[in-house]
Amino acid sequence: MSQQDDKLHAFGPTGRRSTDFKPRRATGFPVVHVFAGVCFGIVAVFSLLLIAGGSGAFKGVDPSVSLRASGYVGVILCLTLGPLTLATLRAGSAAGKGGATGLEHSITQLADAVRRLEDTSTLSPDARRVLNRKNERDLLCRAIEEDMQTQAWDAAIVLCNELSERFGYRADAEEYRTRIEIARAEVTERRLSDAIARLDGLIVQRRWDVALQEAARIGRLFPESPRVENLRPRVEQARRIYKEDLERRFLEAARAERIDEAMVLLKELDAYLSENEAEPFREVARGVVSKARENLGAQFKLAAQNRDWKSCVMLGRRIMSEFPNTRMAEEVRAMWDGILTKANAAAAAGVANMPAVGESVGAGTRL
Repeated sequence: MSQQDDKLHAFGPTGRRSTDFKPRRATGFPVVHVFAGVCFGIVAVFSLLLIAGGSGAFKGVDPSVSLRASGYVGVILCLTLGPLTLATLRAGSAAGKGGATGLEHSITQLADAVRRLEDTSTLSPDARRVLNRKNERDLLCRAIEEDMQTQAWDAAIVLCNELSERFGYRADAEEYRTRIEIARAEVTERRLSDAIARLDGLIVQRRWDVALQEAARIGRLFPESPRVENLRPRVEQARRIYKEDLERRFLEAARAERIDEAMVLLKELDAYLSENEAEPFREVARGVVSKARENLGAQFKLAAQNRDWKSCVMLGRRIMSEFPNTRMAEEVRAMWDGILTKANAAAAAGVANMPAVGESVGAGTRL
């Protein structure tokens, strides 16, 4: 085919250029590659000339080690950087072509996405829900799992109802409900056991009022559990048993004339007895108190006769605090200044092994 035929083939029958005609791409090396090769070639030739000049190959040029070294450096750079530069340029050119192809592909994907969005926007809400029901189901399932992990049981049950009634996945919803109930029961049982353990600790400490408040709080927190029904009677029974034990021990100590022990038990028992409940113990209590007062008075007189001023201070303080309205307490108050003076003098002289009485009595005396 002649050159004129080629031109006619490029144009259509109407004389216009045919759209099927595609120009040929230029082949060969790009200009930047040729330029880089020429530059490295010049540097190589110049380096060889330096080596030759430094070796004395030219007339009028003295041999020089520095010239030869410069030439060797140039040759080494050409041999190392030349191939590396050419490879980099070639890789960059290939990446540019690939980048153009990737851009065209991204534009095509974006156009498809816009087209799908346009098609979807024309659908009714029911149709869109049918199309997205799988994604919405997966989203609901993940939300239920998250609520179970955070122990938001009621919210998880609401989502189960949504999964069953709106999307029709009744089997999946029922499975989730079973898991929720089991998990909630385990967590509730563990919390209830911990709360009852705290209540038992309050009972052991005999903090009855706080224990009753804790029993009421547990009942409000776990109203559906049968274990909370007998918590308040449990506290009241423990208090009653302890009060009866106090009464028994007090009577035994009073009968055995263990007066100090009986006084301690009487003070503790006084917080448990009402006026009517205390009536049977009044005579025994009066006897114990009278004997305790007599014992304290006898010990105080004996300590004063023995000049044991430290014991006098201790016993006098007990008499004034435990029996403040008795004649004995008035007599101790009348002698109190003299007792303190003698006790301080004895402590200063080192006769009695005791701290400064003025501080201890001043801090502990209740008149």
